[in-house]
Amino acid sequence: MPDVSSAAAATITTTLNFLEPIAGLTLPTPHSQATSLSISQSLIHLISSKSISLLHLDNSAASSSSSARAAASLTPFSFLRSLLLPPGSPIKSLHPIPDSPKLLLVSSDGHLFLADSLLTQPLRRLSAFKAVSAVSRRFRGRNEVSHDNLGDGSETPGVVFPATGLGEGTGGLLKRLGGGIMGNGVRVKSGEDVRLGLGYGNLEGGDGRAVFFAVVIGKRLVLAEFNAVSDSFSVVKEMQCVEDVQEVLWVDDSIFVGAASGYYLYSCVTGRSGMIFGLPEGSGMVYMKLMRREWRVMLMVDIVGVFVDLLGQPSGGSLVFRRGVDNVAEIGRFVVGVKDGKCDVYEKKTGKHVQTLVFGGEGMGKACIGVEEEKEEILLVGAGSKVFGYRKVPLEEQIKDLFRKKNFEGAISLVQELESEGEIDKDLVSFVHAQAGFLLLFDLHFEQAVDHFLQSETMHPSEVFPFIMRDPNRWSLLVPRNRYWGLHPPPAPLEEVIDNGLAAIQRAIFLKKAGVETAIDNNFLSNPPNRSDLLEAAIRSFIRYLEASRKKELTMPVKEGVDTLLMYLYRALNCVSEMEDLASSDNSCVVEELENLLDDSGHLRTLAFLYANKGRSSKALTIWRVLARNYTSLLRETGSRDDLQSRSDMLTGREVAATEASKILQTCSDQNLVLQHFGWISDVNQILAVNILTSERREKQLSPADVLTAIDLKKVEIRQRYLQWLIEDQDSDDTQFHTLYAVSLAKSALEIHGAEYSPGKLESGKQAEITASDHRTDSLFESPVRERLQIFLQSSDLYDPLQVLELVENSDLWLEKAILYRKLGQETLVLQILALKLEDSEAAEQYCAEIGRPDAYMQLLDMYLDPQDGKAPMYKAAVRLLHNHGESLDPLQVLETLSPEMPLQLASDTILRMFRARLHHHRQGQIVHNLSRAVDLDASLAILEERSRHVQINDESLCDSCHARLGTKLFAMYPDDTIVCYKCYRRLGESTSVLGRDFKADILIKPGWLVTQ
Repeated sequence: MPDVSSAAAATITTTLNFLEPIAGLTLPTPHSQATSLSISQSLIHLISSKSISLLHLDNSAASSSSSARAAASLTPFSFLRSLLLPPGSPIKSLHPIPDSPKLLLVSSDGHLFLADSLLTQPLRRLSAFKAVSAVSRRFRGRNEVSHDNLGDGSETPGVVFPATGLGEGTGGLLKRLGGGIMGNGVRVKSGEDVRLGLGYGNLEGGDGRAVFFAVVIGKRLVLAEFNAVSDSFSVVKEMQCVEDVQEVLWVDDSIFVGAASGYYLYSCVTGRSGMIFGLPEGSGMVYMKLMRREWRVMLMVDIVGVFVDLLGQPSGGSLVFRRGVDNVAEIGRFVVGVKDGKCDVYEKKTGKHVQTLVFGGEGMGKACIGVEEEKEEILLVGAGSKVFGYRKVPLEEQIKDLFRKKNFEGAISLVQELESEGEIDKDLVSFVHAQAGFLLLFDLHFEQAVDHFLQSETMHPSEVFPFIMRDPNRWSLLVPRNRYWGLHPPPAPLEEVIDNGLAAIQRAIFLKKAGVETAIDNNFLSNPPNRSDLLEAAIRSFIRYLEASRKKELTMPVKEGVDTLLMYLYRALNCVSEMEDLASSDNSCVVEELENLLDDSGHLRTLAFLYANKGRSSKALTIWRVLARNYTSLLRETGSRDDLQSRSDMLTGREVAATEASKILQTCSDQNLVLQHFGWISDVNQILAVNILTSERREKQLSPADVLTAIDLKKVEIRQRYLQWLIEDQDSDDTQFHTLYAVSLAKSALEIHGAEYSPGKLESGKQAEITASDHRTDSLFESPVRERLQIFLQSSDLYDPLQVLELVENSDLWLEKAILYRKLGQETLVLQILALKLEDSEAAEQYCAEIGRPDAYMQLLDMYLDPQDGKAPMYKAAVRLLHNHGESLDPLQVLETLSPEMPLQLASDTILRMFRARLHHHRQGQIVHNLSRAVDLDASLAILEERSRHVQINDESLCDSCHARLGTKLFAMYPDDTIVCYKCYRRLGESTSVLGRDFKADILIKPGWLVTQ
């Protein structure tokens, strides 16, 4: 029995746990040197210089974990039998024939042998070819592209051209090549064979009977077809080749040839060839390997593997092997090279060395390597009389291993590369990001942890809740359980995470002094962090994550948790601005979880914003009222002589409290609540108070009567502004409101007028100026009160003028009284005030024009000439009146009214102009009278002519409307000379003719002796 020993005892050094040993096997037959290893399905063929060994591969056992194999006593592979080779003919390469239980072997002395895959028959030497130096089966891809790689047999290094006309299939190719028997007796395929279907096969041999091989014999490159039924070769084509060939590889239509002088590329169709690149002397062995995953070829130069495509062009850089290679295998995204008892694993894309597996010492000799090609999960290494098996570690275990080694960057890079190649989906990438985030979190790298959390599309925001609020809490049931690989402790509050992390750092420092290495970050060991700094960094990182989570589509319970815990974190760092922004914006915070917390910490503004946002207006207003009262108390304690900046801040604080409260009240329809808080806001800022009362944003407006009752009588401007809003903006026609507004304005005007003319005006002027300056920013009106009073008294007709007049009658508000007397129709009093009190001649004359009677001007002239009360006559005003309106006055009355004491030179010009105007008006009237008589006479003549016209009607005359004969019928004729019968006349009417002309609207004018148009 062969010795089956575990390979787990071998030394392994790694940065990525990509391969793991599964078993080792010592063969019973002598194996001096392993030269080739092949795995086909479940059969393993190991070639040495003396024998061929057959082993059985149990894929299920090999793919199982070590614990599963031990529990079930499974053996990954076992020895079946061996076959001794003929003496003096060591085998250097083995080529399984696809879809056939046969193997093609190439010996070192250039002979070809055929063996069955089960090694039940002895080797049979084929006589078709001799002195063979290299053999390669043709490998064909799914999307084969034919190439024409340089022409006419010339060798032009590095030049590759695409082929033309190579899609004709095997039949076209063989027809061009011809057929016959070669000198050595090997049959050449003819066109008849093509007709019978003996053409090219598919990817691995086609129809199951024919496989193509490239055989190098000396300086000849022979393309031959092997028929598995007859076990014979048929030459398809032969071309010249370079000498000293050591390796050949046929891929699609490209044949790569490796010789001591360099690597060459041939076209199997045209025979054109070219050098890819030359090899320097002492460059080591010639070796080529097909990379099936990318369908390109690796060409070895010393310890460097150069990747080229099927056109021979460099593709994807190169790979440097650390110690050279005996053999190379491709497994997934990696390349495995074996040398000196070690397997080195490299990433093909980056060339990075990721793992070394040691299976023997340097004196073990040359080793061969093979990969199970179906799943690419099992790798076998043959060295001497031993076989070592390795299994590709599952991706999940690879990532776990990287996480255990704290290689988070490597784990993320691994999954991202696999995602780009389509081997894994986004969910797994998100899962790995989340797992990395939790591991970094417990390693106290909070910022990097949140970076990974944000890159995870599947991580639920509720997963961080236990780190912020201790379980159990309102959201404990929302947190997913057992979703990760168990690489990190269960969630705990951040304080505990930090305390445990700091304790681990202290232990690691102690162990480091004792010479024991740990996985703790070296930066933490050299410079231990401070607990408060870590806690602040953790909170800021969690704030960043929750702020980003708010933008996601979440269920309502999760939204509540995110916003509430975000407020918790803001409060922990005393981020007042962020707290207020969150509370005042659209949020899902749970008030019950926050009100005690915010109240105890003194963040009343935030709590007020939160109450208002959640519709709890009463509580929010109470807080703002308390804040405004506190500011007031502080202001009183500070005193008027203390720091001015502090005093300014206190005023600003009161303003802010009142402003925020007014925003709530402007939309509040609860009248009792509005009137309850309206008072203290008006004490702070009257403009805000008015905005509350006049707001149109509330659904239901306040009762004006209740509002007027609630307004303090001392706050006159607020009362006036509210009444103005009712009258002007709400178009109220309530006479009570109009009268109240007028009376209030009149009282204010009287107070200001009395203050202006009070005896102490000059002494108190400076203080009044200061007071006005203090309230300038709080003023509700832009215009003076008297101006507003005058405008309202003139524009409104709904107030009671007697009630207002009773207030101002004994005052000097003459213009206001004039307006009121005008409303009452007291024309004489109005003229007296305008002409005598105000001496506004223009206004007095305008009022006379409004009256519209000539006697009003005479009355005004009497007032000017006899002012009464010992006042001198106002001759200039009288002359102005005569100059402007003398034409409408009776000259005799004017002369009678003029005083004998009035200087003649003042009135002479005016009286003379008045007389001339009087004469002009008389003559103008005569002209108009005579013209009117002439027009009347002309019209009478025209009527007479129309009535005296004669119209002759005969038997042929027709009605212009119904076209009936008139005969002796009654008829009518219109001014436009159209004639209709009486019936049509009754239907059309006397003012509308047949032509549709309406003589009432469109008068017809006929020329006369006076009127010509």
